Parts: sequence; structure tokens; C-alpha cells
Amino acid sequence: MNPGHPTSAAPLVKGVPRPGMVEQLTRSCYRAARPLLFRTGDAESIHERTVAAVGRIGGSALLRGLARAVTGPRGDAVEFAGLQFPGPVGLAAGMDKFGVAAQGWSSLGFSHVELGTVTARAQPGNPKPRLFRLPTTGAVINRMGFNNPGAAALAERLRSYGITRGGNQAGLVLGVSIGKSKVTPLEEAVEDYVTSLREVAPHADYIAINVSSPNTPGLRTLQDKGFLTELATTLVAEAKSLDPVAPVPVLVKLAPDLTTEAVAEAVGVCTDAGIAGLIATNTTIERRGVAQADRALVDQAGGLSGAPLRRRSRGFVAALTAMTDLPVIGVGGIMTPADADRMFEAGARLVQVYTGLIYNGPALVSGINRRHRGSL
Repeated sequence: MNPGHPTSAAPLVKGVPRPGMVEQLTRSCYRAARPLLFRTGDAESIHERTVAAVGRIGGSALLRGLARAVTGPRGDAVEFAGLQFPGPVGLAAGMDKFGVAAQGWSSLGFSHVELGTVTARAQPGNPKPRLFRLPTTGAVINRMGFNNPGAAALAERLRSYGITRGGNQAGLVLGVSIGKSKVTPLEEAVEDYVTSLREVAPHADYIAINVSSPNTPGLRTLQDKGFLTELATTLVAEAKSLDPVAPVPVLVKLAPDLTTEAVAEAVGVCTDAGIAGLIATNTTIERRGVAQADRALVDQAGGLSGAPLRRRSRGFVAALTAMTDLPVIGVGGIMTPADADRMFEAGARLVQVYTGLIYNGPALVSGINRRHRGSL
């Protein structure tokens, strides 16, 4: 039942256009600078400084113009969940949790960004250190624990930027991922999510329900049929109550560790509830594919992302698109433009990157866009 890509850029496997000089130079410069960048502090502080730098680009018309000249044009537009995305590749949740760089990501060639995950209550997240690079593997382990200032604080930041739902003020589609506050009991989780949705809906083009992070105790239980039915149904109804004419689309992000039976149940629930699309996948609690040189970190708690998820996420997406007509955003293990091609072939309408950006820089985004431009 794969719906294919009737309104998206079809994968260009044969006759792929060669990288331009600027793209090759960007890739080479990033690879040369990466070892130094990785040595300038702990992984989380470097992450924060990088996002802040993108935020500074977003705050300057000159810097935005220079960045666009380097990254080049985006790929073909893609229709997804009733929204028009100005390209095939977005930034996954977790990179810009607080919306610091909401105005800058479009300058790097992204068609959309998923801010968050945010929760109804502000929370510090798990104790540090909680972010670890596995450079030989091309992976990251994180146990951030939804550290964020709260949904209301993110809404206020977006309001200060003048960003409103459907306004395109950030130059891309802006999604917000919402999760459960750690202190909220599971039996009160639905209202916790509703609180977050109400706060961010005026500024989000879509809402992503995060029930798949391994770093909040009990959160993945919300993927079970009973919990997910109540949560998805309630949030879709809440979105309709806030805007009966054009409710904000609600998506669900799933974990790669679900069994085939659990995936089928989740798909059925999402279809019946009116969920607009699926995001596959989140990080994994498994450690298969970690290189020997990185084995010292294998026992660190948290979710693993990056190259080890390449085949698993692609297979997950292929299974999803075989069982449902709900559109899917493919995430996980996209380290090269060719990886994105394979994800599109598996049935994804859009892709998102995170760890691939850390290891390969903005040339990854340029490369994906280049291979999916002018293909309609």
C-alpha cells in the first residue's frame, strides 16, 4: 500500500548529478575542522555552541544570504500531511530543543525543522554527562531526558521571533515535538501532552507526539495500544477544537525497537485516531553495529543514533509503508545522500537528519537536495 511519491522528489539513483565545487569544498572543510571541533569541549557544550551559531546566522540577513550561497538551493517541494515542504530534508527533533536557531535552519538548506522535544513542565533532564560521540562507528548515544524550559517558554520564544503557524516566517515548515514531563505519572500523561499542544499550536505547522524516547522512564509504554489510543485520539480532538477549519496536523514518532505486532497495532490506532503521519524512527536501546574502538561507551545508558540504525530504520520504514497509507518521515542512519535515496525508496516522503549532520556537516543537506532537485 505504499503511496509512492506523487508529489515528492523521486529518488535519483541513476544519473545522479555530481557535487558542485562549493559543496565539495564545504564537505572537505568540515571534515578537516571536525577533529578540532570535537576536541574543543564536551559533546553537549559543542552542540549548544553550534546551535547558537546557527541562531546568529538566522538573526542576520547578510549571514543568511552567505549561508544560502554556500548550501545552494533546496530540492523539489514535497506535500506531506496537507503541508507544502520546500524540499525533501529536515532537521530531526533533539538538535534545537529550545528553538534557539529556528530562524537559521532554512539557510542551511533544510525544508523543515522539528523543535523540541518540549514538555508541559520545565525540567533539567538527566545528570551530565549525557551525550557521547562514537566517532569510529559514526554514532551518538544520548540520555538527555527532555531537558527543556517548558512548552510555554518555547512558545514565548517563537512569539518573540514573530513565528506563527502557517506564516512561513522561518522560511521552512516548523514542527514541534512534545513529550511527557518526567514528574507526571503515566495516568496523567494525556493531559500533560494536551497542555503542551495548547501552548505551541499557535506557532507550529505540525505537532509530533514523542512516545518513543528511551530516556524518560515509562514513556515507551505510551506506544502500547490502550495508552496510544487515548493519547492520539485526545490530541487530534484538541487540535480540532483549537482550529475546527484547519487543525494543526498531529504526527506520531515511533521507536525502532517495536515488534512487528506492536507496529501494526500502533498503525491501526494512528489511522483510527486521525493522525496525519508517522515519523520513523527514534533512537534505539540496542547496541548492534558499534565498532570495537567505541566499545568503551557501549554500556552508557541512552538511545543510540547514527550509522548503526541505517538498515534497521530503512527496514522499519519499508514495513510501515507496506501496511499503511499514512505518509512517513524517515529518520535514522542517514549519513550520506545515498542513504537518503534508500530511505525514499523504502517509501519515506521526507527524511530528517541529526547524527549525519554532526559527522558530515551541512554538505550532507546540500547533497540530499542536489539529488532530489528537478526530478518531477
